[in-house]
Amino acid sequence: MLAAIRRDIAAARQRDPAAPTTLEVIFAYPGVHAIWGHRISHWLWKRGARVAARTLAEITRILTGVDIHPGATLGPGLFIDHATGVVIGETAEVGEDVMLYHGVTLGGSGRDTGKRHPTIGDRVVIGAGAKVLGAIKIGDDSRIGANAVVVKEVPSSAVVIGVPGQIISRARPGTGDDSMMPDLVGVSLQSLFTRVAKLEAQNDGGPPTGRVIRPPEAGVWRGEDFSI
Repeated sequence: MLAAIRRDIAAARQRDPAAPTTLEVIFAYPGVHAIWGHRISHWLWKRGARVAARTLAEITRILTGVDIHPGATLGPGLFIDHATGVVIGETAEVGEDVMLYHGVTLGGSGRDTGKRHPTIGDRVVIGAGAKVLGAIKIGDDSRIGANAVVVKEVPSSAVVIGVPGQIISRARPGTGDDSMMPDLVGVSLQSLFTRVAKLEAQNDGGPPTGRVIRPPEAGVWRGEDFSI
C-alpha cells in the first residue's frame, strides 16, 4: 500500500504541467485522494467487508467528486487530473500509469452481470468527458479523445475519437498533443465541398444558382455562408 501511494504521488508530479510539490499532491489533489480512498475500500471489499467498503467509497465520492466502485481494480501510477465527475464501475480494470481526465466514465452497457466494464491497458490516456462502455479491452499506449464514446475493442497504440468512437491509424508515433487529433466529420465535409466546387466549376451550363456553402480556406469558414 505504501509503495502504491508513493507511485501515485510520483505520477501526479510527473504528469501535471503545474509541476506540484509533494505536499501539494498530498493535501490538495482530489484525484489522488480518490485513488487512496479506493485502495482502502478495495482492500475491504476483497476481504468481504462490503458494507464498510461501499460506505467508504461513498464518503470518498462526496469529498472528491470521483465515484469508484470498491470492486474496481486500479493499477499503480494512475493519475486522475481535475477529478470531478469520473465514474469507474465495479468490474473495471485499469492498468499501470494510466491517465484519466475529468468527466471520464468507465461504465457498463445494459444490465449484464459478471464482467461488464472495460479493461484499460497500461499507459492509456482518456480525455475529458470520454465514455468507455462495456466489457471491452483498450490496448496499451492508446489515447481516447475528449468526449469520445467507445463501445468496441481498441488495439494497442491507437487513437480513438468521435461518437461512436472511430479508430485513427497512425503513420508515425504520436506527439502526445491532443490538439493534433483530426476532426473526422469536418475533414469529410471539407473534402465533399471541395469536390462539389470542382464539379460545379467544370459545369458547362453556367455558374450554379442558389446559395452555395464554400469549402473553408486555410481551415477558416466564411461567416457569410451561415446564419449567426
